[in-house]
Amino acid sequence: MALTTPAYRITGGQPIRGEITCLGAKNFVTKAMVATMLADTPTTISNVPPIGDTTITRDMLVAIGVGITESDYHQLTIDPRTIATFDIPLPDSGSNRIPVLLLGALLHRCQRVSVPVLGGCTIGERKVDFHIDAIEKFGGHVEVTAEGYVATCTGRLQGAQITLPYPSVGATETCLYLGVLAEGRTVIHNAAIEPEIFELITMLRSMGAIIFTTPGREIRIEGVRQLHGTRIHVLGDRIETASWACLAAASDGDIIVHGIRPEILGNFLSYFQQVGGGFELVGSNSIRFFRRRPLTSAIIETDVYPGFSTDWQQPFAVLLTQSQGISVIHETVYENRFGYLKALSQLGAVTQLTTHCLGGAPCRYRDANHQHSAIIVGGNQLHAVDQIAIPDLRAGLAYVIAAAVAQGSTTLTGTYYLERGYGDIVPRLGNLGLDIVRV
Repeated sequence: MALTTPAYRITGGQPIRGEITCLGAKNFVTKAMVATMLADTPTTISNVPPIGDTTITRDMLVAIGVGITESDYHQLTIDPRTIATFDIPLPDSGSNRIPVLLLGALLHRCQRVSVPVLGGCTIGERKVDFHIDAIEKFGGHVEVTAEGYVATCTGRLQGAQITLPYPSVGATETCLYLGVLAEGRTVIHNAAIEPEIFELITMLRSMGAIIFTTPGREIRIEGVRQLHGTRIHVLGDRIETASWACLAAASDGDIIVHGIRPEILGNFLSYFQQVGGGFELVGSNSIRFFRRRPLTSAIIETDVYPGFSTDWQQPFAVLLTQSQGISVIHETVYENRFGYLKALSQLGAVTQLTTHCLGGAPCRYRDANHQHSAIIVGGNQLHAVDQIAIPDLRAGLAYVIAAAVAQGSTTLTGTYYLERGYGDIVPRLGNLGLDIVRV
């Protein structure tokens, strides 16, 4: 995907009403594509979202010889038996965070794997130390070079006892990839338990993996000699769904979102109702979102699942600009996630950042001088500005929501970031009645 994608012009100020189907979860589909590398037969993945991150991951796999067949029904069949090289190039379409996950998955097939330097959104350090430490505890070795990372091993990887310093989603995925084919037992302590992690566990189990979970953050794996291909349907994207919910309430509209399991939204629904949003279940996989009463302020603290997702806070911040009172968002997952507030201020939002922890949750950024708490003064009508540049994926959709709420026409540039995770949203939002065009 080229970096010179067109801009969007959005004319806002009207309630947004209609129906939309959320895409397959970005945070699962690429991890499922990596998991197919563990099998000795092809895997078919359905409900694959037409987004940039899927394209980037597909390009990386095709570049090393993986056979991939696409259908017209958002379905990929991936055959790892044709891999010709384990030196993964950086694809022309850009990069994401998938290469480091391929290290662990491919190390079962070859004694040397190299991947390029990681990309992704600039929202914090997002270190790969957890991944490297895990690979080495399983018996591998990782060399960091100017071009990327080279993992090597001699013989079969060995099961390991892993205690993650932080319940990182990516590190938990790496440990799952490493453990399912390692010799012996693996125990992951302090693992991430996001819905996408459990979906990945279900997929691996269907491939023949033996994985046990406990009520706590512990995952136990009994390594097997081989895994086979499977069929998996990508669950709906809970991050995207929350964004459409915020759009409905912030614009005083009414949106039905299809293709989402209500149970994976967790605490979002509680916070949404607390500030004045309303929702109704429409069948087993559809939810109607609207504004139930005048919006009020809230104190939000992001956290790992089942806490309030860090990827929910950007659209929720836009919603809080339309509430009455002073709200607080305390970000505890990434140290640099509030860069988007500057653009919201251009649109008329009143916000302030502080290095203090404005919340009661234990925070690893306490006294570290990161501006990781935001104060949002609600009740201000947003107004359009000539142009705003999108800095990262999640901020991009927050800007779309803000422009939809603002009076007048706003042009958004940097839509590459947005389409990496949401595809071509112009026709999808156009069907909701939003005045949005490519320019």
